[in-house]
Amino acid sequence: MIALDRSGLDGSEGCAVRPVTSPVRATIGLAQAVALYLGAILGAGVLILPGVTASEAGPAAILSWTFIAILGLPLALTFARLAKRSPDAGGVAAFARVAFGDAAGAVSGWWFFIAGSIGQAIVPLTGAYYVSAALGWGRLGTFAIAAAILAVASALNVVGLHIGARVQLALAFTVGAVLVVAIATAIPHASAEHLHPFFAHGTGAVITAAIPLFYAFAGWEVITHLSAEFRNPDRDLVLGTLLTVGIVAFLYVGVCFAVVSTRAYGDDSANRVAVISLLTPLLGTWAAKATAVLAAVIALGTTNAYIGGTSRLGYSLGRDDVMPPWIGRLAANGVPVRSVLTVSLIAGGSLAAVAASGGNAEDILFIPAALVVATYLMSMAAGAKLLSGGARLTALIALLPCIVFLFYLGPRILVPVLVGIAALAQWRRKRQSADRVFT
Repeated sequence: MIALDRSGLDGSEGCAVRPVTSPVRATIGLAQAVALYLGAILGAGVLILPGVTASEAGPAAILSWTFIAILGLPLALTFARLAKRSPDAGGVAAFARVAFGDAAGAVSGWWFFIAGSIGQAIVPLTGAYYVSAALGWGRLGTFAIAAAILAVASALNVVGLHIGARVQLALAFTVGAVLVVAIATAIPHASAEHLHPFFAHGTGAVITAAIPLFYAFAGWEVITHLSAEFRNPDRDLVLGTLLTVGIVAFLYVGVCFAVVSTRAYGDDSANRVAVISLLTPLLGTWAAKATAVLAAVIALGTTNAYIGGTSRLGYSLGRDDVMPPWIGRLAANGVPVRSVLTVSLIAGGSLAAVAASGGNAEDILFIPAALVVATYLMSMAAGAKLLSGGARLTALIALLPCIVFLFYLGPRILVPVLVGIAALAQWRRKRQSADRVFT
């Protein structure tokens, strides 16, 4: 999942609190729409999650990926139709605000901000696992590489340097190409024996394994910020969505099938670098080195883009007093440095906590995944309220499995609950301050 850094500081990136109207040129056609969607969805997460989910659910992990891929269709269509209904919408927080009021918008903004910040501990680790495996480094080296990726991305954002949208899209297409090659290479080595027992860890494990996949599939909302730039939004928003869902489903389910059918998973270390196992028959000893370079570049690009996007979300939330106002201030170079540093500190603190506890990326993946589940549930509920006819039915179809996933979070539901409480506390302080001004 790569966040396309296409906005300035008007709060339109990520989950802006207020919709912003600005004159833009309609330049996006169908091909560009699919490219933008792929750039938003495909990212470093797919390098680690197939092995992790296969370990969690066994061969039935194929169902986990298939279910989330199918769910992506009504989710993506609802976001596209919300964008079509209101082309200048600021994202998921704006939808929640319009449907349910300012408090709901504040909560959604916090959910997405924290998810994006903690996710920047996971993405560098994803690349670091592959580099460490290629170099033969141990655990300490792995976390040192991840810290270096995070530090470089943070420094680039502090000075205002961003990897351009075209480069980000190139990275996404590179991921797609690698997945296609991995799937094709694995086919001759697949075995039906590796699919038995199919429900190795029970049927409930299918849903449990699907929860972190929400984080891998997040990104459908990105087009809501660009809908005003479509030449033919009535056609291309929905058609582009349908084409992208098909491509992403093929790639993600295909690579999961490749991992499962070749038994390219097992212990934790093998799960995190499963793509190396898939490419080894083709590249031999070069498989580890090639995937290490690719993973490091993709991880840096994704981290840089997400810090850029998430920090601008934090800036817009602070500017509107939805978060503490100090985070909504700009440096002399026009960069929201305080927000960048906040995102980096949250990510760095999460990375340090994982390292100190003896854990790994999958041990904190549930945090951003739970927050994304809650955010998408809020968005689908907003769609069910704001849309009508068949579009409302689509939103309701997407809403139901989101509710199911929320219940399957178990104790992890405390994550969005606690973040929501913090968001409401800040929102109430803002409201009380406004009341004092007007009285």
